[in-house]
Amino acid sequence: MANNRIIYQSDALFVSKDVSSSTDTDHVQLRRVQSANYSLNVSRQDVNQYGQLARIDSIILESPSVSFDTSYYLGDGFNEMALGFLNDAGLDGGFISGQIAATSGANFYILSTPEGTDANSPRANVGGGRTDFSTIGIGNAFVTDYTLDASVGDIPTVSISLEGTNMVGTAGVSGASGANYSGIVGAGIDPADGTALSSQSAILLPEATDSLGAAIPTALRPGDITISLNSADAKTIVDISGAGASHVQSVSLSIPMSRTPIDRLGSKFAFARVVDFPITPTFSVSAIVSDTKSKALTAMIADDSFIEEINIGFKDQDGTSERANFRLTKLKLDSESFSSSIGPNKTVDLNFSLTIGGPNDTTNNVFFSGSHSASVLGTARTADNDAPVITLIGAAAFALAAGAAGSYTDPGSTLDALSIAQGVTITIDDSAVDETVDAAYNVTHTATDGVNTTTVTRVVTVSGN
Repeated sequence: MANNRIIYQSDALFVSKDVSSSTDTDHVQLRRVQSANYSLNVSRQDVNQYGQLARIDSIILESPSVSFDTSYYLGDGFNEMALGFLNDAGLDGGFISGQIAATSGANFYILSTPEGTDANSPRANVGGGRTDFSTIGIGNAFVTDYTLDASVGDIPTVSISLEGTNMVGTAGVSGASGANYSGIVGAGIDPADGTALSSQSAILLPEATDSLGAAIPTALRPGDITISLNSADAKTIVDISGAGASHVQSVSLSIPMSRTPIDRLGSKFAFARVVDFPITPTFSVSAIVSDTKSKALTAMIADDSFIEEINIGFKDQDGTSERANFRLTKLKLDSESFSSSIGPNKTVDLNFSLTIGGPNDTTNNVFFSGSHSASVLGTARTADNDAPVITLIGAAAFALAAGAAGSYTDPGSTLDALSIAQGVTITIDDSAVDETVDAAYNVTHTATDGVNTTTVTRVVTVSGN
């Protein structure tokens, strides 16, 4: 029987580890999702000709685009890790370092259940299962904006915007109690020709869950938010730190990551969506004015140094366990606006901005720490906690016939996509090889990303002298 409607209780949102993921362990359900909106757009140009008013065709000249946005309550960093952001307990690894990498993105799946059935417990009373679930898949999606809003009277909420390349609907998805969802057509494609990847013929999604537990916050409360504006106090006219501090009503952090699709002749789809630089996050504070200070704009301009850092911490409902923390560094004050009228309190709006450096920049960046520390999607590599991956071209050990000194040429090696995006290069040292002396020689391939170093060795055995 067809559904009369689909409402929020019928949907569950999953994200993949990467575009080629197909197993249930490489997909995870996002927690505390509040909304999910998606659309596709195909740009066409009409072909007209003399002697005829109606168009004779309408052809696609630009890559189609898929838009997707979702919002969820801020938690312990689980969702951020699932989306490819860096959760660093030391608050010294770039939050968006994984988003800067030139990857193919990730796939998202919106699972819909039969009418009157909660997505998080759809199969407990259906015995052997049913085959009337459905999914919408968003393929090759990249995050283009991350925004955090927290205010008095509201639960802190994160809004994410993404751009994708493909959208796939699948009906007749199967599921049984305690088992995976199966029979799903994957959304990941090869952008060169727009065809589905070989791994996407049959996707498995894990069983949906309500994600409750002793260590999992149901939601974070506005009364358990701490904001450290000490470094910014010297840059403002209003008093925002100490005994006379203004009373903060809301804060908002926005990290835009606009992307430019890279097209090429012979391909109907963009083969890459690269981040536009510079990346300039903004941070805004709205507060009820308490006191002002003796401060002049001329003095503020004369001492236009950086605000070293601003911290926003989020505790759990017990008021002691910190679940999330954002650290912003090297900010500048862009505006300070006062508002007062008959009736309401006098308010001030402060707007700050910063720029993000490279993935390994520990000075100019946004940093994040969440209490969720376990791996969310396998062992996905990030820019700051894993070394470059070197793959030798050819055998790791082979024999070399005797010859003239200096005649050896190594076949070379390749790097993983993230290291290439970071500008990492490989240094090959074959100076030890002497083709005139029979022996086994080590040829080293070394790469460093500024934090971690990888060395791979090829053994070359010379004989025949």
